[in-house]
Amino acid sequence: MTKLLFGLHMHQPVDNFDFVIEKAVTKCYAPLFEILQKYPEFKFSLHCSGWLLDKIYKDYPELWNSMKRLTDSGTIEWFGGGYYEPILASIPSIDRKAQIKKLSKRLDKLLSVTPRGLWLTERVWESGLVKDLKSSGIEYILLDDYHFLASGFSENELDGYFLTEEEGESIGVFPISKALRYAIPFYELSKSLKSLKERETAIIFDDAEKFGLWPKTNEWVYKKGWLEGFIEGVLGDKDIKTIHYSDAFKESSKGLAYFPNLSYYEMGEWSLKSKDALELKSLKSRLGEEYFQKDGIKFFRGGIWKNFLLKYEESNRIHKRMLALSKVLKPQQKEPLYALEGNDVYWHGVFGGLYLPNLRDNAYRYIAKCQKFQKSKKIHIEKKDEDLDGYEEIQISTPKLIWRFYEKYGGQLIELLDLESEFNFQNTLTRRFEAYHKQLLNSSNIQRSKESKGIETIHNRVTSLKKEFLKSLHFDWYIRNSFIDHISDESFNIKSFKESN
Repeated sequence: MTKLLFGLHMHQPVDNFDFVIEKAVTKCYAPLFEILQKYPEFKFSLHCSGWLLDKIYKDYPELWNSMKRLTDSGTIEWFGGGYYEPILASIPSIDRKAQIKKLSKRLDKLLSVTPRGLWLTERVWESGLVKDLKSSGIEYILLDDYHFLASGFSENELDGYFLTEEEGESIGVFPISKALRYAIPFYELSKSLKSLKERETAIIFDDAEKFGLWPKTNEWVYKKGWLEGFIEGVLGDKDIKTIHYSDAFKESSKGLAYFPNLSYYEMGEWSLKSKDALELKSLKSRLGEEYFQKDGIKFFRGGIWKNFLLKYEESNRIHKRMLALSKVLKPQQKEPLYALEGNDVYWHGVFGGLYLPNLRDNAYRYIAKCQKFQKSKKIHIEKKDEDLDGYEEIQISTPKLIWRFYEKYGGQLIELLDLESEFNFQNTLTRRFEAYHKQLLNSSNIQRSKESKGIETIHNRVTSLKKEFLKSLHFDWYIRNSFIDHISDESFNIKSFKESN
């Protein structure tokens, strides 16, 4: 008998464009729940970030009613989390508890449910989270099986949940199967079902957006009938039983586990500096896929999530502004701060994140809203190393503007925040070489895999660009601040300036 613990996670960046939300609802969320409500006996778990939850409740009543019916029927077990989907390890303790409680209260008000489990954003783990999670009413969370493998466990040991502790406070941890993450919904139906039955406990909790919003998935999952076939295959198999995580948590734990500061494997790659990410890929290739997956993955890993704050100076500035504001704002002033703590703007991987100017604009809009609570009628000058890089920043605050200058680069301007329009005119991003650029630049040499009966996950997709697009790919050798002195000779022109030569 296979016990299937099936979970879905729904999230969109805070204040994302309406047309993006509309696309997500149309192509993914609406058809997903339209099918799920046909099968109330298919038990599953669900997490939805608070901002998206309220957006659906307000603007998409038909979708909301489907979600509520499945909740009322006992089909859905709801998971909690930070309301605005922050990386919990990256925000102050007082804020992480407030965000968790905010979402739990919202679920209670809208659906009369109290979450016992928590979706840990991007599965970014630090042991210091345990006490705050426990004090917020959380009993169990999910990490990737990679967390367990990196701690010395074998894959065949991961049949159920474990307990971890910090200062005597314990919490349950379920290992999400990477193999199932890559199989569902991408493998052909028979192979997907077979991958479940290879396990006594099949644990999967992954992005709902895989079911219609990721490339090629809408046609595959709905038009070609993968999802209905999968659900009917599960329900029609007497050897598979769908259960909630709360039911599995009633059983005895598999024992004690401790984990390093870690996220999933791909995140470790993305958080490395580009040259190091390429070296890790090269090392993995030299080891061979079979050895790497069997043994090497325990010993070879990338960086930690907070390395994004070292990799991207622009991300670190926003993060440290957030930390500083958290210290001075009163609890009743913190709503825009909580929105600022949402994870999407601070990192970049297979999706845009920090590279999306609208997310950075939103972040500075929240900073401006927070700054208005601190607004003075007089000019105020402050000098300190807020970025923690060994150099001081000079902040000049006026009733309408905030100017921030950077000592490291000879007084360059790093922020010009208009409090009235809530816009940072210095919101630029340095054009950096990323590890995936090597693949794009060498796209003509890429060997395409043979056509399979399934579809590719975005982690395995091979992308190529036309030559005219590749010609517009340039990288900066300096950080793109303002008030920079450029000294050049007669070779200088618009083209050389644009190409950063």
